[in-house]
Parts: sequence; structure tokens; C-alpha cells
Amino acid sequence: MERKHMSALSIYQSLSGGIKPQVQAKSPPAKKIKRKENGIQPNKKSNKKKRTRPLKSSMRLSSSEKEKSKAEKDCETHNGEGFESPALDALLTDLAKVNNSRARANRLFQWLIHPVQDKSFFRDNWEKKPILIQRQNPDYYKGLFSTAEFDHILRNDDVQYGVNLDVTSYTNGKRETHNPPGRALPYTVWNFYESGCSLRMLNPQAFSSTVWQVLSILQEKFGSMAGANVYLTPAGTQGFAPHYDDIEAFILQLEGKKHWRVYNPRSKDEVLPLVSSPNFSQNEIGQPILDVVLEAGDLLYFPRGFIHQGDCLPDAHSLHITVSSFQRNSWGDLLLKLMPAALEIAMEEDVEFRKGLPCDYLQFMGVQNSEKEDPRRDKFIARVEDLMEKLVRFAPVDAAVDQKARVFLHDCLPPVLSAEEKARSVYGAPARWGDGEALDVTVQLKGQTQIRLVRAGAARLCGDGETVSLFYITENSRVYHKVEPKSIEMKAEHIDAMEFLIHSYPKFVSVASLPCETTEAKVLHAFVLYVRTLSLNDLFKLLLRMNESRFADVSG
Repeated sequence: MERKHMSALSIYQSLSGGIKPQVQAKSPPAKKIKRKENGIQPNKKSNKKKRTRPLKSSMRLSSSEKEKSKAEKDCETHNGEGFESPALDALLTDLAKVNNSRARANRLFQWLIHPVQDKSFFRDNWEKKPILIQRQNPDYYKGLFSTAEFDHILRNDDVQYGVNLDVTSYTNGKRETHNPPGRALPYTVWNFYESGCSLRMLNPQAFSSTVWQVLSILQEKFGSMAGANVYLTPAGTQGFAPHYDDIEAFILQLEGKKHWRVYNPRSKDEVLPLVSSPNFSQNEIGQPILDVVLEAGDLLYFPRGFIHQGDCLPDAHSLHITVSSFQRNSWGDLLLKLMPAALEIAMEEDVEFRKGLPCDYLQFMGVQNSEKEDPRRDKFIARVEDLMEKLVRFAPVDAAVDQKARVFLHDCLPPVLSAEEKARSVYGAPARWGDGEALDVTVQLKGQTQIRLVRAGAARLCGDGETVSLFYITENSRVYHKVEPKSIEMKAEHIDAMEFLIHSYPKFVSVASLPCETTEAKVLHAFVLYVRTLSLNDLFKLLLRMNESRFADVSG
């Protein structure tokens, strides 16, 4: 069913006035007129019946053998039919029992791209070319998110337009956003949807505990923030114009169907871009290398820089979630942090970097002099090249990596703790109010108490040249950057002990084994970490034996 396009203002005005936008079917054009339905250009031999039939879930490539061969090299298709894999809820339950959070992340990612193997994916596809996985299993991603959960969130949470939800449309080559101000209430949102608008939830992890859990695990796999958007699109519509993104994108089809077209980067300059593109028109993007319909349970991956667009078929709505990572995580981004620090050190330590520029350099350098043939220009450029080559010796690579790590830790979602992990941590501490006083607020740490980080990536030591701080993620918000980065400045006598704990993961170690000079320093260090980054194994065993909550595990 085709919907009559309405502007953002007219839709909002009709909703504000309590009048439901009218949906009207367009009169069919004359048979001789070539037309598009849902953004798909039909074949000349196709008739009306064929045009409205859902596309088969397979690649539809260019007609010429040359283009077809090239397209097959530019993308891969995998059939996952017949492969056994656990349901998501069962998988997450099993993952909670995995002792090592890095191993947990590897297993979850392998499930995400099953039956493609992790190693082959990163060798052949990651940052290189798209991959399509068709499973013929509509329940594969069941439990991750649903339209029913979308509706529940609208009814029970404070969802704000532009912050948590976007209302969009793409009709006749025009992309529009229809966000009114304020809270997104179910009546208004579902009226937008009925008028043919797409709904994009910008941070589902803030509302969905399952999405939060999946992303918090995957971020350890990527070593980079794992984010997500959820897209709900009415049948027969398209919500976004063709564009490329600055993230690695995993499209997980949750409900219904969606027709996708993916295009190669238009030039070398757009391979692995630093920022997302503006909206493109159809005549700017060429022919797709992949033309497919995703059905529930399917996955489509494409690297940043690959142009894409998705539209719904006339007979089904679409709900998909895009899991994303690797935004601003390139070698160049690391060098942007490294080079200023290297220059500062070089200027302090090497007089060659402090020598003055030639007094007359403005006479032969600069854009106005770029076409002049002047031997002084060659000499000047050669001098710059010598200094640049020498600059590498002063590059504080580890310090620059720490700067990147601090950004990543601020981006991270806090870990989702299992019931056992909560019992081992400060979050399960029995402290409470009772009988007119605070009870069970004392934590007794001894030399034999076994401790470890609650996650491999829960905490990291970072230096800034003068001090060393422990940055941790357990107090981060589920909403991106809602709170400031969390850190503890480390005393010199505790740095070795913290390194020992980090490198010991996933093993538990005793407080007595910490490389501090005195027993008091060891206990104090463990106590400071109790409310942030540690897990107390012996105390947990004691809790199970005594069936009471007297001590807890430290989670950072």
C-alpha cells in the first residue's frame, strides 16, 4: 500500500489537532509508463503482479557478466540454513557462566555472524567488503528487541524526540525529519508511523536490558564503543536517503522484511571515511553491488564508506537493529593524539626543533608562492622532511594509546552483572537500614581474600605524564556520555599492585599477593577498589555457605 507523502509541518499539525493523517492509494499510471515501486526499478518485462511480489532473498546483481563478476568479488553471501545455534536467551545465560569476559565477547560475536567464522570474517570482510548471511530462521535474533518492546518503552519511559527517537521519511528523493519537541508519546508516534514515517530509536540500550547486555559484551571484542539504533519502517516506505556511515555496520533483521541496496565507495577518498556522508541522489551512486531482501534472522554487514539504502516491500513492515563500532578508531585518529605530544617533547629535548625559521621564508613559501621555481623552496621543504623523520624518535606512543583508551572507557557501557556477580560485588552488599541504624556496612578484607577485576576491560591505568590514574566503567551511564569519565588517581605504591591485578585476569589472586610493601597497603588498595573494580571470590563462597549477604564483590 502506498502512502500519500505529507510534509513535516502538515503531519505535525494534523496530529496536534487530533486528526489522523489520511492515507490514500495512488491511481496506477498507464501501463506504458516506466515506474518505480518502493525505490525498486522494475525490469522491462515485469508486470504488475511480479512487481508487488516480495523479492527472493538472494542477490540481484547487474545484468552484464562483467558487472556480475565484479559484484561477486565485492560481497559475499552465506546460507546459514541447517546450522544449529542457541537461542539468544539461552546463549546469554551460558555466557554468564564464562569465566573470562574476553572469551565471552568472542563467543557472542561468533553467534552474531554464525555460520561465518570469526577469523575468516576479519581476514576477508572487516573494513573490506560486505557480507550477507541468510538463515531461513526467523527466530534467530528473537529476544533481542521487538515492536512490542518498542511500544512498551513508549508507554513507560521518558522517550524524547531528537534525543531518543527520530521520525523520518524519504519520498520522491527528499529526506525529511519530522520531530516535534518534547516527549514521544504513543499516540503521536504511532500516528506518524501510520502516516508512512519511519521510527529510529537512537539509543535502545538505555531502555532495553538485553540490548545493553549484548553491546556491553561486544565492546570488549571490538576494543571500541559498540552502539545501536533500532529502525521500525512501515510497509511500502523508505525512511532514509542513500548515504554512507563512519562506522562498521551490522544489520540484524528482527521482524518483517527489508529490501537493501549496497554500493561501493565512489572513489578512493571515500574508502573508510572519517565522517558520514550527506544524502545522495540516485544518479550520484551508480549501480548496487548487492540487491537483496533481508528476512527475520538474516544479517548484513558492510564497512564504513559503503553507500546503502533500505526500503520496505508492500506486504511487510520491517524492524531491524544496526549494531555499530569503530567510529574514529583509525591509525590516523591515534596519530592526531600522538603528533602534538611528540612535537612538544621534541621541542623540549632537541634544539633543532627550536631553531628559528628563515627570516625571508614568507617571500618564497605559502600558496601565493607555490608555483614559483625557487631553490629556497626545495631547501625549506627538505628541512621540514628531515624534522618530520626525526620526530618519530620523540613519539610517546603508549601515552597516545592511553589517551585513546580514556575516550573508549568513557564511551563504554557499564557491564551487566549476573546475580552471582552482584553477590560478589558492592552492588550486592548487605548494607541497609534497620532497627534505627545502618547495618552490615563493614567490609572485612584479609590477606587470604581472593580478588580480581569484574571484567577484563572494567579498568585501565592511564598516565598523563605527571600522574597515573585508574579509569573504570562500572559507574558509566547507559546513555552516551551522560556522566563524566570516572577515575581514581593512583598512589605510587599502588600502581604495581593494580598492574598485577589487571594482568592476572581472569584469575583470582589473594590480597596478600599484591606487590605492595606492607600488609596495610595491600588491604587499603583492595578496599579502595572494592566499590569500583574488584570481585571477591572467597567472600562469595562464604556467602553461599552461610546463605547470607555479608560481603560482596568489587566491580569497577
